[in-house]
Amino acid sequence: MITDIEDYFTLGCGRCERFATPDCSTRPWAAGLLALRALCRDMGLEETLKWGHPCYRHAGRNIALIGAFRQDFRLSFLNASLLSNRDGLLEKQGPNTQHSDMIRFTDNAQVAQKQAGIRACLQQAMDCAQQGILPVREARDIVLPEELVDALDADPQLAEAFHNLTPGRQRSYVIHLEAAKKPATRTARILACRERILAGKGAQEY
Repeated sequence: MITDIEDYFTLGCGRCERFATPDCSTRPWAAGLLALRALCRDMGLEETLKWGHPCYRHAGRNIALIGAFRQDFRLSFLNASLLSNRDGLLEKQGPNTQHSDMIRFTDNAQVAQKQAGIRACLQQAMDCAQQGILPVREARDIVLPEELVDALDADPQLAEAFHNLTPGRQRSYVIHLEAAKKPATRTARILACRERILAGKGAQEY
């Protein structure tokens, strides 16, 4: 994973084998990513690097991340529940996402076209950070797959570690397991994730 933010805009994030190749997901969107970067910096946001991606901060809080995929590039907001989304510019990143938390671009020119809305979302997020407003934590019931229940019942150490995870990390394992159609595959995934759970990490944390 990259440690210099400039590499993101010229080589990619460094998280896969397509890093620094013409096939990297950042390459088709180079102009749009640079335009998005310029807009964020023009808003007075502090630019940092988080998880191999450009991250923009204000008042000590992470505000938004830039990311690129094969089909689009995105500006994702960290506390999206605080944003009004009156114009419908924000979309959900996936079916397991609680709130509409990203602005999606499928053409480099869309950064300029959506500039007013992007600035409005960033300003609203910055104002919340400046005022110390935090999102309300929403209680969500987590229904564990049967295979995970059995594994926790049979392994007290694993059960204690799992119940000590944050709700978000617990959900990450539920999502990871439910993506497997066969019970045997889910059981194998639990075994493969055991050390990560004991280490207090989520399903996608390594």
